[in-house]
Amino acid sequence: MSPDHSLQAFIENHVALVEPISRQAALASWQLQTESSETAKEQVTELYTRLAVIYSNKEEFELLKNISTQSLESPELARQHSLLVNSYLENQLTPEQLEAMITLMVEIEDIYNVFRGSVKGEKVSDNVIEQILAESDEEALRREAWEASKEVGIAVSAKVLKLVRMRNEAAHALGFENYYSMSLELQELSEERLFTLLDQLGTESTTLWNAYRDELDASLAKRFHITPNQVRSWHHHNRFFQSPEPGEANLDRFFETADLEKTAAAFFRNIDLPIEDLLEIADLYERPGKCQHAFCMDVDRKGDVRVLCNLQPNERWMSTLMHEYGHAVYDKFTDHSLPYLLRTPAHIMTTEAIALLMGRLTKDANWLHIYVGVDRTESDRIAQAAQSEVRNHLLVFMRWCLVMAHFERAMYHDPEQDLNTLWWDLVEKYQRIQRPEGRNFPDWASKIHLATSPVYYHNYQLGEMIASQLLHALRTQILVGETESALVTSPKVGEWLRDKVFYPGALRPWEEWLEHATGEKLNPQYFVADLQGDPK
Repeated sequence: MSPDHSLQAFIENHVALVEPISRQAALASWQLQTESSETAKEQVTELYTRLAVIYSNKEEFELLKNISTQSLESPELARQHSLLVNSYLENQLTPEQLEAMITLMVEIEDIYNVFRGSVKGEKVSDNVIEQILAESDEEALRREAWEASKEVGIAVSAKVLKLVRMRNEAAHALGFENYYSMSLELQELSEERLFTLLDQLGTESTTLWNAYRDELDASLAKRFHITPNQVRSWHHHNRFFQSPEPGEANLDRFFETADLEKTAAAFFRNIDLPIEDLLEIADLYERPGKCQHAFCMDVDRKGDVRVLCNLQPNERWMSTLMHEYGHAVYDKFTDHSLPYLLRTPAHIMTTEAIALLMGRLTKDANWLHIYVGVDRTESDRIAQAAQSEVRNHLLVFMRWCLVMAHFERAMYHDPEQDLNTLWWDLVEKYQRIQRPEGRNFPDWASKIHLATSPVYYHNYQLGEMIASQLLHALRTQILVGETESALVTSPKVGEWLRDKVFYPGALRPWEEWLEHATGEKLNPQYFVADLQGDPK
């Protein structure tokens, strides 16, 4: 039997086994995220353990390793082979090891979902904390709210560290230095190239960043009647300072009475990527026991794509909704005739790129006029200020990504070091926020990604770079000769995204995918231009 026929037979049997379990696991996970229960936790643990144990089969792994990718004539089979080898490699552990890690991760995730910090003696949601930080001028209340947002870190830090150690032990057993390095390799990313690129962005943005921080510190000092060197985390607009303070455009006012769902639906419909069917199966509003964050889940790789949010009438949640439906249309419009194993985005960073691209549009003057009904005179008046908010967002979020990427890498390289101090060392270095005097708590553990989406955060920054490259391609290749508003109204946008970006699925490695879509491999200059506010 030829290598192609042998691998095809293996894949058919494999998919027949994993596809129904994957769907059941996704549905159980959705249930756990939307309404926590012990039954849902048990189902998620059991189903994801069953999947991991399938991929732990050593005989099947040896069979796959004995098939040379170069011996395969079919590009589809060669790509599936590469993905399968990576999936099997990371699971070459005992069923007991796999179950222990999955059980602990599900337990930690459930704590994040149900935990509520306390402000003035009452348990409050993250939305309440964010509202206090966005609106209150009362410094004592702001500090209490910020500290409440860190309480979950105290509750989970010991469990997160236990999970980090377990992941490292697993990586060591598989021949890797640590779990972080292993994960990057399995994501088809060079650790050296990634951190060279991140450090380059950090260095090149230093002057711009210091100018922004100087101006911001002066503004916050004036607002709270303090000196600039007294500005601390609770003086900022959000818990982690991962997005900027509101600018002159004051965008929140436009969303106070807006129907966020209808607004998103109108936009995606106009660019020929309709989402009405996906809105019907979404879970978009907060309630006790529900995950407080936002995500998109492809349940079956056949069109059952679900979005979870906790919407509030402000620009942040409008942007988040657009972001999540960026993920959703990617999943919805992937070619469903592709083999099951290729019926996913090309990479984590590529689906993040689409989500981040869509999330930027809530700061676009044309988008605000057309979809939110902002008067044209007003939208024209704030256009430059709104564009500055995009620039500020890219700048602030990039510096936050540097904190996350460097912290997580260091944590997996040495989880026994003083992580509380390391966290604030990096926050001071990259965000220029001074640590609170005398504070020694695991504030790092209040960020859910470190536990439940490990070795993920760098993909947001890579996604921002790809988003800028895709936007450049749209403007210079697809919408040439069109009006400026075509970016947010033209069906050509959706057509190009479907054909060049979504439809190919995971048929190509991410950089080949990007070159196929835009004509060139990753080129950071487009992100740098957006960061500097250079005209297109």
